Amino acid sequence: MIFEQKPKVTWKDVPTRTIAAGGVAFAYRELGTENAGVPVVFLIHLAAVLDNWDPRVVDGFAATRRVIAFDNRGVGASSGAPAASMEEMARDAITFIKAMGLGQVDLFGFSMGGMIAQEIVQMEPQLVRRMIITGTGPAGGEGISRVARVTYIDMIRGWLTFQDPKQFLFFTRTPAGIRAGKEFLQRLKERSENRDKAITVAALQAQLKALRRWGAKKPADLSRVRHPVLVANGDSDRMVPSKNTRDLAQRLPNSELIVYPDSGHGAVFQFHADFVPRALAFLAR
Repeated sequence: MIFEQKPKVTWKDVPTRTIAAGGVAFAYRELGTENAGVPVVFLIHLAAVLDNWDPRVVDGFAATRRVIAFDNRGVGASSGAPAASMEEMARDAITFIKAMGLGQVDLFGFSMGGMIAQEIVQMEPQLVRRMIITGTGPAGGEGISRVARVTYIDMIRGWLTFQDPKQFLFFTRTPAGIRAGKEFLQRLKERSENRDKAITVAALQAQLKALRRWGAKKPADLSRVRHPVLVANGDSDRMVPSKNTRDLAQRLPNSELIVYPDSGHGAVFQFHADFVPRALAFLAR
């Protein structure tokens, strides 16, 4: 008897599912190796939906891990009113994780997702084993309250130059940064069918409000977070100034730091070929 080998599911074609919890229908995608230890939950960035995750990063993690990514409440295909604080987003994430039947997870949070991860680990430390937080900073961090202003400026720059604002927000204006941005944006288009719903203006405004609140918030005592944490960013992040990355690594007592050269907010996407193996090695320990 000949058995046909099933094609490997990738981020380009993995189906979007929903799960109801806390009065919200959360949209999510799941792929990777089922019996590969603790699952990795991806926490998404400002203005993003599921289709904003870099396929090279998701598929890279899924090569050896079970990966789960979801839309925040009121974002993309998830129902409900969008949250306007990191604390609310963290509680929603906890609700989703528990609804998925997960007793413990690793967290990968990018940008705003890294802020949500910090709240989750303080609210329910037993739920988290390890964290990877990139392009992010601590509550009250330098320049975080100005993220909304930077975002609006680069949205206008994108409109005036007929480019995606992420080319300015995530990448440097050097030849290497411009090239990396174009390649990243092309990868985001690889999924051509069953794409997620775009973020609404109301959801974006709620997230920008949450970022302003986070930037004005009194810094938390992160010395109590004993979990292993991998902190990464580029050396020229203009959204969440890179100084915050180093500050965050110093505040977390069990952290490792990666700073990529000639790169900005989206450094882990620009350097995905280096970042993914290092992240997987960190999670495997």
